[in-house]
Amino acid sequence: MYLGVYFDPTLDEERLERFKTMLDTAGPWARRNACRTLTRAQMVALYDAVEASGAMSLEHFVPSGEALVEAIHYGKNSLPLFSLFQKRFCRPDGEDPGEALWGYNHNDALVSTVVGHGYFTASLNEKGEMVIDYAKVPPRKPAAWPAITQPTDRLGGLVWKGLTDHIRKVTEHVSIGMAFRDGKPEGSYFVLCREDPPVV
Repeated sequence: MYLGVYFDPTLDEERLERFKTMLDTAGPWARRNACRTLTRAQMVALYDAVEASGAMSLEHFVPSGEALVEAIHYGKNSLPLFSLFQKRFCRPDGEDPGEALWGYNHNDALVSTVVGHGYFTASLNEKGEMVIDYAKVPPRKPAAWPAITQPTDRLGGLVWKGLTDHIRKVTEHVSIGMAFRDGKPEGSYFVLCREDPPVV
């Protein structure tokens, strides 16, 4: 599935709607792999195009209402190396979980060994974007997740310190994000595609 046709010559409103329809009707494998073909320039265009697409919700990231149940989002970022990754989310446990999610970045084993797992807390901002804050590390996690690391553990300070991600909705399964460092745009982008568990 080739997505470039929707961006040539520009991602206007009509092409954006066709782009969304194509992703909504594609199967999980095709949708995930199509998203991973996006270039940096296409991610920039998509992030700008969906600014007014509507507020995100906790359900977009974790459809299950149960605490500590994992939801996997396959991702690709605009960096030249180690561009494929996953963000894994769950709902907090406890009597008052609030309007937030917990999660971490599931990366290549080498990356995780060097910079840690990039644990975070995510919540909605006033613009309806989901904001991931790597300075706020969850106190607990699902049993299958790796040990919680702080953003400054190992060489993590080079990656996670001062980092937040601002994520906007594209479709039911797909979202697009931009990284900020100390509140300023860092110039890197990523696309996420949620993988729903198989129906049994």
